[in-house]
Amino acid sequence: MDVDELLSFLTPQTRPDVKGHATGYLLGLSGNREGLLHFLNNPDLLVALSSLTSDPSNAIAKECYLILINASADEKLHQVLVNQANVLPGLLKNLQDPEFMFSDQICTVLSNLTRHRPTCHTVSKVMLQQEVSVAQLVDMFCTEGFNKMASLHYLGPLLSNLSQLPENRAVILDPDRCVVKRLLSFLSYEASATRRGGVIATIRNCCLDYTCHDWLLGDEVDVLPFLLLPLAGPEELSEEENEGLPVDLQYLPDDKTREEDPDIRKLLLETLLLLTATKSGRQTLKKKNVYPIIRELHRWEQDANVNSACENLVQVLIGDEPEEGMENLLEVEVPEEMEERLRQAEQEEEEKEETGETRKSQQIQDGWIRS
Repeated sequence: MDVDELLSFLTPQTRPDVKGHATGYLLGLSGNREGLLHFLNNPDLLVALSSLTSDPSNAIAKECYLILINASADEKLHQVLVNQANVLPGLLKNLQDPEFMFSDQICTVLSNLTRHRPTCHTVSKVMLQQEVSVAQLVDMFCTEGFNKMASLHYLGPLLSNLSQLPENRAVILDPDRCVVKRLLSFLSYEASATRRGGVIATIRNCCLDYTCHDWLLGDEVDVLPFLLLPLAGPEELSEEENEGLPVDLQYLPDDKTREEDPDIRKLLLETLLLLTATKSGRQTLKKKNVYPIIRELHRWEQDANVNSACENLVQVLIGDEPEEGMENLLEVEVPEEMEERLRQAEQEEEEKEETGETRKSQQIQDGWIRS
């Protein structure tokens, strides 16, 4: 179809059947990279579709949200969505409505937009303007049945993405609010891997702030049992090993199962490794007898990436203390040449993860399209 012709169909006054044909055509177009180029070259299409998310027809509104999901999965379209289409104020307003039926789709769009730091900054800025705080999002996330028409599982990845920014981590780690403590129970939330993964990624990002490690590991938050329990299996430990563990990890039943998602197991291990960045953190993990849990996980584990993460953690747990001046592993100066090699390796890893996330995202989108 001609773009001008399409735009003439994407108006509130257009007959519903004609609008439905137009949005259905554009939904199919948005399902692949070549099709998304049309939106990049013709941003007015996204402007029109954004306005139709409030169409009286739920079918048309849903198709428009699905197109926004597909478009937001492509970083090239982020500026079009947040600037020309100005989607953020409407998305954030509707997300707070406990009776809004497309809140899950909104969570997915916002999660896609915040994956990359520049747009994440923009989303945080608009949240501030709209008086929507990270603490409010956590409250919605933790309130069972907040929206009876939506699961809000994708608030987990959204919180994870927002927590890449220090100002958002500061809210989650504020001792007076203790927001992070409300998230911990979801590390064992069986109904949704998306929710579990989003929470552990959020906590991992928070552990980048090493000044909060003692507080996180202390009695007020006591994060360690929540991180270890999903990694623990039914293996029988010695009495001495059991007694050294936190109470919730002692003498686990024979039917105890581990976290089933290898990506989440890897995130848990990475979080534990971050908590060993300081001397006090290392001492706490050793004192709490973390090693036997990780040892048994390593024996059981079949995933090579998770095994590698196990080995990294074990090296710290059983190794000697760093030499004087290098006790804080997050403050150690890395030689410029080594830093460049690490940056290249990290970029290659992100590209691999990007490919996997694109594939996973497409499966999710296909599932919604079928519904």
